Amino acid sequence: MKKWLVPILVVVALVIYFFKSGVSFNNTAVEYEENAKTKWSNVESSYQRRNDLIGNLVKTVQGAADFEKSTLTDVINARAKATSVNIDASKLTPETMAQFQQAQSGLSGALSKLLVSVERYPELKANRNFLELQSQLEGTENRIKVARDRYNESVNIYNKHIKKFPGSLYAGFLNFDEMVRYKADPGSEKAPDVNFDFGK
Repeated sequence: MKKWLVPILVVVALVIYFFKSGVSFNNTAVEYEENAKTKWSNVESSYQRRNDLIGNLVKTVQGAADFEKSTLTDVINARAKATSVNIDASKLTPETMAQFQQAQSGLSGALSKLLVSVERYPELKANRNFLELQSQLEGTENRIKVARDRYNESVNIYNKHIKKFPGSLYAGFLNFDEMVRYKADPGSEKAPDVNFDFGK
């Protein structure tokens, strides 16, 4: 073999190696990113279920005589704000995530205030529809937590993939950016208390 062929073969081998490595990185990054986006859709779906249940809860509470209108108004307004904030998974940024979390947190606070007020209305505490919503809301709060945790797990897998060397080199070249994790609001380590058991 002629000596001048050696460096050419080395260069060709390196080009083939980096091409295959880049393709492998790209395909895996796409898979992880899409998995994380799907998990985010599940987060939004879980919150939407909660919003729907709260809508039904409001209708039930509205039937109670002389129930505090200001409390109901707060819940209705917070629910409207929460349902208006939907984020495309491909456009998640720290700012949009904070906006989403703030809207959902506002609804959680308004809901908690409403549930405290319900204690003064025996007819509501005995309402079968109200008790059914109790069970569904409790289950939905747990579902929301599970969905958020699974989203963060998927984001963690994706972010580690694009940050590890040599993936970090490919990530910049192929425009793979770090995804945003869902962070708990300060003081919200526990799911909102939606227990309607009123000491029974």
